[in-house]
Amino acid sequence: MTALIGIRREDKSEWERRVPITPKHAAELKQQGIEVIVQTSDIRAFEGSEFAEVGISVQEDLSDCPVILGIKEVPKDQIQAGKAYMFFAHVIKGQPYNMPMLQRLLDQGCTLIDYERVVDENNRRLIFFGWHAGVAGMIDTLWALGQRLAWEGIPNPFSTLRLTHEYRDLADAQAALAEVRGKIQTEGLPAAVTPLIIGVAGYGNVSRGVQEMLDLLPVIEIEPEEVAHLAASDAYSRHHVYKVVFREQHTVEPASPEMEFQLQEYYDHPERYRGTFAQYLPHLTVLVNAIYWTERYPRLVTREALEELFAIQQPRLRVIGDVSCDVEGAIECTLKCTEPGDPVFVYDPESGSVQDGYKGRGVVVMAVDILPSELPREASSDFSKVLLPYIPAIARCDYSVPFEDCELPPEIKRAVITYQGALAPDYQYIDEYL
Repeated sequence: MTALIGIRREDKSEWERRVPITPKHAAELKQQGIEVIVQTSDIRAFEGSEFAEVGISVQEDLSDCPVILGIKEVPKDQIQAGKAYMFFAHVIKGQPYNMPMLQRLLDQGCTLIDYERVVDENNRRLIFFGWHAGVAGMIDTLWALGQRLAWEGIPNPFSTLRLTHEYRDLADAQAALAEVRGKIQTEGLPAAVTPLIIGVAGYGNVSRGVQEMLDLLPVIEIEPEEVAHLAASDAYSRHHVYKVVFREQHTVEPASPEMEFQLQEYYDHPERYRGTFAQYLPHLTVLVNAIYWTERYPRLVTREALEELFAIQQPRLRVIGDVSCDVEGAIECTLKCTEPGDPVFVYDPESGSVQDGYKGRGVVVMAVDILPSELPREASSDFSKVLLPYIPAIARCDYSVPFEDCELPPEIKRAVITYQGALAPDYQYIDEYL
């Protein structure tokens, strides 16, 4: 039996060029009896002709498709009654900006499958762009460092870097980082910013992408306990960048002096812990945030900590690369999200104001919330490869039966947020946010 799925165009941002299924994988699905219809788009990284060449229909109308896939949220006025949608919904935290969309899905009797909640039995995510976000975020952060130092009148090897989306592909960007590596090794880093210490908060898939790019430079890795001593020492190398990775035990401590840090207890009862990361801020040149955060947990960087830090004339800290990009979240001074074409702003801790660009008093914040879109073809290809095995079951599923009888793979069924216009059992809690 032939099943039918649609791939919608991305319209949340002019920079969003990714696709959930590539032409190659769409052709493979067709061979399995699953027809794919791709909506026309002027910005998609894979052109319509690439789909047409492998026998995939490209057209404006997706109304015949019972299942529609995308990357970002569907505008509420484009939600069609009774459809099954799959995209990054950003609703599981009760995000206010997406509650109208979620309500529309419910009102229209739709099923919503959220990529973010496709997890295994141990709650580990299976489909994600995290690595690509880390890669693009680290490149953009190093670009921001180069521009900021140049504006301060400090010649530096990072100033030759471009933004990720300006490179032809990832290999091109990696070649540029290799050139920076050579300059650091032969000419050294400017004395005004050495030892140059880059902190990475987190150790998951996002952090892995961050570190793979950072490790293309001449890196010496140190432990968090060594940061303050190195910053105060004269025994450091100007021909290396120092990398330090922070885990939970480095960023929080039990509120009670009688308690010891226990990771699982911190996950279960974050209210029993307080943030301690401010102790590292005076010693870092760059901080890259790659942690998952919700309001239950202490912030990594508070406005208060930055205000104290910038009370001195010029702290070491130049750039915060907020790859996770939760507005006023783990990095409290992330007051807004940015886009690839204008990726940074300067946060002034004294006034609490922001100014676009990398000039002015304060710390430069890179807060692009669609970083993987800067590597659209590579990111789409990897994402599509992981998603592909689940598509036949998603396409052939009977969404008219009761939820308990819905024959989706368990990994996908865990990601069903709404079903037949009602919140699925695991997501009833979202009702309080609607």
